[in-house]
Amino acid sequence: MFSRFCKKAALIVVFALCLCSVLTGCSQSMADVTGQSAEVLSQYGSTGSEVRQIQTKLKNWGYYTGEVDGIFGSKTLSAVRSFQQKNGLAVDGIVGPKTLAAMGISSSSSSSSSTSSNDLNLLARAVYSEARGEPYVGQVAVAAVVLNRVDHPSFPNTIAGVIYQPGAFTAVSDGQINLTPNESAYNAARAALNGWDPTNGCIYYYNPKTATSAWIRTLPISMTIGNHVFSKGK
Repeated sequence: MFSRFCKKAALIVVFALCLCSVLTGCSQSMADVTGQSAEVLSQYGSTGSEVRQIQTKLKNWGYYTGEVDGIFGSKTLSAVRSFQQKNGLAVDGIVGPKTLAAMGISSSSSSSSSTSSNDLNLLARAVYSEARGEPYVGQVAVAAVVLNRVDHPSFPNTIAGVIYQPGAFTAVSDGQINLTPNESAYNAARAALNGWDPTNGCIYYYNPKTATSAWIRTLPISMTIGNHVFSKGK
């Protein structure tokens, strides 16, 4: 009698283990299909600190007009889609790794090294799109202006914030920011990140031959490098 009971108990345990294995396998299969098991993406209905960061960025750049409340509602969704469309990203309204990187936000699973890599890539894209015809020192100078703005109280305090500030750079307005940088642009970005500033603290630059802003032409000129003039502002 006791032997039969033990056999039944053993069969129940084996069945339970098999069922658990099947369910786990199904769950893994579904995760593989959706591709979203490794991380929870900010999307419509999400809440939390990452959503608040997203709203803050989009509000600073003029895409979002609602309250920074950490709730991913319809206004946040519309702002995210506008940002994605403007910057050549998949317009799905979901803030995945690429959209986070473009915003300069590191996800909870990202390391500081990946954030540094995102900054380097974005800065190199800015250098290439704004100054690819300039001498190398002029490319470094453009990167330095971006970094000087990050440190300046009148501008956003991240590289992405400075570059994507509405109206700040022609390359963002015309979409050239999405071009693939060359080695020179990467080297110039690295040089600036390592502390080289040929402009000695300038926060503005423009090409006198092509600039259409009357205001920027009123700024005192600190120096000329290549086709660009640089200024520390008024």
